[in-house]
Amino acid sequence: MSKKINFYKDRVALNFLAGSYENGKESLEACDGFGVVGVLSANYPSNEAAYEDMLKYQEILGNALSIGLGAGDPNQTYRVAYLSDKLHPQHANQVFTGVGLTRGVDQKETFINALVSPTGEVGYVNLATGPLSSKAKPTKVPVETAIEMIKDMGGNSIKFYPMKGLETLEEYKYVCEACAKQDFAMEPTGGIDLENFETILKTALDAGVKKVIPHIYSSIIDKETNQTRIDDVKILFEITKGLLK
Repeated sequence: MSKKINFYKDRVALNFLAGSYENGKESLEACDGFGVVGVLSANYPSNEAAYEDMLKYQEILGNALSIGLGAGDPNQTYRVAYLSDKLHPQHANQVFTGVGLTRGVDQKETFINALVSPTGEVGYVNLATGPLSSKAKPTKVPVETAIEMIKDMGGNSIKFYPMKGLETLEEYKYVCEACAKQDFAMEPTGGIDLENFETILKTALDAGVKKVIPHIYSSIIDKETNQTRIDDVKILFEITKGLLK
């Protein structure tokens, strides 16, 4: 199984949720394998149950597995770290304060993001996204400093969440520019859909971000079947290819 994420043109990998094993496999095939499939740790009653099921996903997907928190849930910090240590997936989502724990001493390959949040002020992000810190007063830190702190902990990218679609576009643009200058990856997340996807991805690419992993979740999930719509993944991939011609 591959240890590294397959980026289209070495720049973009899509991230979407799996409603089932088959749905995850079909979704990955719909973007020619240039992506990772999210499975949320919050959906399981125990670490053991999560491990057993994610192991099956890992085998079916050739390790193109993204272990997710579940709406950025800080209470999933330790479960994600546990599962990442056991499974060594291609990708793991983590709150800012959990990055070092997840990287550990034997996680050389897994691509780990660090969840930071918009503050309403361009140039600053909120780092207080952990189990305890998320309940305390938000902290504003310059984006540039946040990136270096994530690097210190062994993280690979900023997960900017919740974006609320285009509501935080100016803040997002600044984060993208900082990531480009500091040779860091970017993961826009929250409220991304078929209508705003091109704008969000183009903003990161135009800023010069070398690797982008946009998360497109609930907007492309069929509410009746709880499955990611394969045709929507195909549309997103076509948009991606168009931007990287």
